[in-house]
Parts: sequence; structure tokens; C-alpha cells
Amino acid sequence: MLDGLRTLDCSDRLGWIAGRILADLGAEVVKIEPPDAGLGASDWQAYNANKRLLRLDPGRPRERAALTELLAHADVLIETAAPGSPLAELFRPDELRARNPRLIQVSIRPFGADGPRAHWQASDLELMAAGGALSLAGEPDGAPTRVSAPQAGLWAGAQAAVGALIALAHRGATGAGQQVAVSAQAAVLTALAHAPTFYDLLGQVPTRCGEYITGRTLTGARMRAFWPCRDGYINFVLYGGVAGRRSNQQLASWMREAGVPLGRVAEIDWTAFDPKPLTQAQVEELEQPILRFFAGLTKREFLEGAAAREMLGYPVSTVEDIASDPQLEARGFWDDLQSATGKRVRHCGGFAMVDRARAPLRYAPGQAVDLEALLAEFGGSGVRRPVAVAEPLVAP
Repeated sequence: MLDGLRTLDCSDRLGWIAGRILADLGAEVVKIEPPDAGLGASDWQAYNANKRLLRLDPGRPRERAALTELLAHADVLIETAAPGSPLAELFRPDELRARNPRLIQVSIRPFGADGPRAHWQASDLELMAAGGALSLAGEPDGAPTRVSAPQAGLWAGAQAAVGALIALAHRGATGAGQQVAVSAQAAVLTALAHAPTFYDLLGQVPTRCGEYITGRTLTGARMRAFWPCRDGYINFVLYGGVAGRRSNQQLASWMREAGVPLGRVAEIDWTAFDPKPLTQAQVEELEQPILRFFAGLTKREFLEGAAAREMLGYPVSTVEDIASDPQLEARGFWDDLQSATGKRVRHCGGFAMVDRARAPLRYAPGQAVDLEALLAEFGGSGVRRPVAVAEPLVAP
């Protein structure tokens, strides 16, 4: 889809996934890293697969000139340069556009490109807090809880990739490049777009609820979202609406077939079920027999039974579950690439299938490209010769 699109990824963690998305769509993405940067971390390896690596120090005049030359012929630049840094000086939008009017510059900052906090730096923990995500994560009587894996860069990077694609469509119509400015804080905030709706419609401010959710009743009652089962947890909610009522009706039939006492579940007309007027006591009375039923199932048994009955709900997958998922295996999602040690290492494949085919990953993470060859490939002043791709520099 993006074959031949020349992309320079000069980003830190906030932009890694943006470059990976473009690469998986066919763009030629070159990840630029300082000569002394460590590349062995698993997240660097994951998000920078399918890119070539160029070791370059913009502080050295010759290498800075080479990067300037590459920028003059690139289609897309992804950068996270801190305001006032040497790279930020090199990435001045007006100067880049003067040298390359077709360049799409994707600038990702913790708090955006302007405003009183534009010069602030932030860690993932701080961005998740500033974006409001921590206010809804954790137990109601405990402290805010951070998701174990960093997420702010994934939200920001995904939105940056979408911004780049929109800018490419605009360039196709007008021939002009532009700057796409992304705020990681704002990107995290969009993940909570449902929260203001609760206040607008119900007058409720969503709070931390642990394994429960709020906003489904007018009484403030909380409803269980995560249910323990024999080998982990299941996600299921007693929704209203057409889809929810069907799921609830099918669950009641399933419990009856299994010979499980239904209790209050047997008395509900699920075709007309509406959770909004339920009190907390009524919710818990409904959930008790369901708790006992789910506790006797494995995650796989729930998944197969729910799918057969067209119910909403899904097991809570662990990393091990995902690695052995038969659906991902059947669709050829995994891609094994050879590391520097010669070992085959499994990576997530491209997220998109085009015409029922998934393009294989072309480059292992850390697979190097020669600077002069890259300059020639980009149409710059380098010696024109075939691009030399070396073995990966680091092992996952």
C-alpha cells in the first residue's frame, strides 16, 4: 500500500509504533539511532522490527549534513525531538518545508507542539496520569493503578500514523506536505472518550471500580466485568440493548442446559431486560449464580460456548494464551526472523491483510543499512550502489 514511501524514524518510545505501522503497510522505514544507543530491550525489538537501522550522530558535522540530505528527499519524518535540543533545531518545520515541500513531518510531543507545557518532558507513568487514564484504573478504595506495559506511546504513535496517512492523502491531492503535531497527553485522553458521556447522560463521574464497571444503571450500582473461572478470568457484562439481551438470554439457556441453579436469573424476561433501574442488591442477586457457573468453566470452554451461542464476552488472555492462540496461528500472524545470534525469534506480523495476504516482515530489528547506499537510494549525494543490508546488530 505504501510501497516506496521513504520514511525516517527519528523518534523515541512515543513514535516507535508509528514507524512500525507505516512499515507494515509497505513503507521503507529507516530507524535512526545514536551509535551508542542500546537496542536489546524487548519493546525496542518489537516496535522496530520491519525497519532498517542507521547509526548516526547528528552532533558530527558530516553525519548531520547526511541527515539533512536524507530529509531533503524523504517522504515522511517521524520525530520526538525535545524543544531546544539539537535535533529540534534540525527539525524546524519551516526550514524542512523550504528544502522539501512534499515532506510530511510527524512531530510527537508529551504535551503537544504549543501551549504552556509544550516544553515539558514526561514518562509513560506521567502521561497516563496527565491523560486521565490512571483515575479509572485500580480498586475503588486503593491508589490509581498503572498498566504494567507502557501505553502512552502506543496511543500517541497510533494516532501519529493515522495523521501521517491523512497527510499523505492530502499530499496526493495537492502535492504539498505538512506538519502533523501529536500530543501524547491528548492521545491518552481519547481512550477515555466514554467517560464524559456518563456525566452528560447520567450525572455520574466515572471512578475506579476494579473488576466492576459503572454507568450502566441510574442508581449508581456497579456491575461485574471480570469473572473468575477455573484457569483465569472471563470478561462479561449483563448489558441491556438488543445485543446484551441476547447474550444474557443465551447465558441463561446455557446454565439451564448445564444443570446449574439459575436463581434470580430464571425469573428475568431477558428479551426486555433493562439494567438502568437495578439497585446494587438486585445486581448482586443476579450475578451470584453466574459467578458459580463461570467458576466451573475454563477460558477455552467459555470461548467455545459463547461463540456457539453468539454471546458477547471473551476470556482474559495472558501472554501465553496469545502465543498459543489458534486463530492467530491459522491466519499466519506470527513472523519468525533470524537474530544476530542465528536464532529464529518470533515477532508479531503485520496487522493488515490485503487481498487475503499478509506481507511478511522484511527486516529483523537492528538490521543495518549503509549511509552512502541509503543516500543514493533516497536520491541524495551518496555513491549510487545497491543498498547493503547487514545482519541484525543486536539479539532480542
